[in-house]
Amino acid sequence: MGFINAVTGKVDSGNLGCTLVHEHLLLRSEAVTVQFPHLYNEEELFQKAVKAVKEVQARGVKTICDPTVMGIGRDVRFLERVALETDMQIVAATGIYSFTEIPAHFQNRDIDYMAEVFIRDIEVGVQNTSIKAGFLKCSADAQGITPDLEKVFRAVARAQKRTGVPIMTHSHPSSGNGLKQLEILQEEGVNPKSIMIGHTGDTDNLDYIHQVLKYGVYIGMDRYGQGPLPSGERNKTLLELLKQGYANRMFISQDYCCSQDWYTEEELIKILPDWSVTYLFDEVIPQLRKEGGTDEQIKTMMFENVINWFEGK
Repeated sequence: MGFINAVTGKVDSGNLGCTLVHEHLLLRSEAVTVQFPHLYNEEELFQKAVKAVKEVQARGVKTICDPTVMGIGRDVRFLERVALETDMQIVAATGIYSFTEIPAHFQNRDIDYMAEVFIRDIEVGVQNTSIKAGFLKCSADAQGITPDLEKVFRAVARAQKRTGVPIMTHSHPSSGNGLKQLEILQEEGVNPKSIMIGHTGDTDNLDYIHQVLKYGVYIGMDRYGQGPLPSGERNKTLLELLKQGYANRMFISQDYCCSQDWYTEEELIKILPDWSVTYLFDEVIPQLRKEGGTDEQIKTMMFENVINWFEGK
C-alpha cells in the first residue's frame, strides 16, 4: 500500500474505506469570489459543508475526493477546516478547470512551466500552505479540446509522470471527447490505470464507453442526480457494464456541490430536484441492488477501485 496526500496529512491507501470520488465541498466563480467577497457568507458555506459531510459519514463514507481546482474556487484551507471539524479524509486536487481559455499567465508560458506549478501543489503545498494535492484534474466539454485545454492536459500528464498521483478528467461523452483526452494523455506516456475519464456515465452509448474502456482506464459514473440522463437510464447502463465484468473499472459518485454560486438555490431545485449529498445511498444503491447489482460489485466500485487508481493498478 502507498500513501496519499489528504488535506490533513498522508493517508495509507489501504485506509481509504468507502470513498465518494467526485464531490465538491465548495464550488464558486473564482473571479467573483476574489472581487466581490461580500457576496459570500463564509461561515454559512462552512456549516453547509460540515452538515453534508456528516450526512455521508452516517452512511459509511470515510473519504471524499474533491476535484475543485483553479477556475471553480479551490480553497484548501476551507477543505482542511471541514476535515478537522468532521474527521473526514478529504483529498484535494490540482489542475485547471476551463471549457475554453486559460489565463494569459499560462497562455504565454510553456507546458513544462504549468506542469511545475501542479507538481509544487503535490510536493510542497497548495496556495502557500503545507496542504498537498492528492490528484490532478483537467477538463474539456462540448467546446472540444481547445489549444489552451490541450496545454493543460499535457501539463497534467507531465505532472502525473513526475509525481505518480492519478488524473481525473471532466469529459463530454456526447461529443466523444473522452477519446481525444486519452489520445493526448497516451501521447504523453501516462499509465492508463492512473486515469479516470470522468462523467462517462452521462451517456448510454455502450459503443463509446467500450472504446474508452479499451484504453485500460477507469470511468466515472459520477453524476447521479444530474442531467443529461435520469438515474434510471444511468443505472441501466451501469448494470449492463457490471454484467460485462467492468465493476473493477468504474466509480459511482454524484458530483454534488455542498454550495455553489452558479445558480440561485431556487433555480437549482428546479433544475436538479433529486440532487443531494446522500442521493446515491438513499436512492441509487438500493435500486441497483433491486435490479441485480451485488454488494460485492458495489464494494469494488466504492472501496477497492479508488485504492488501485491511486496506486496506478
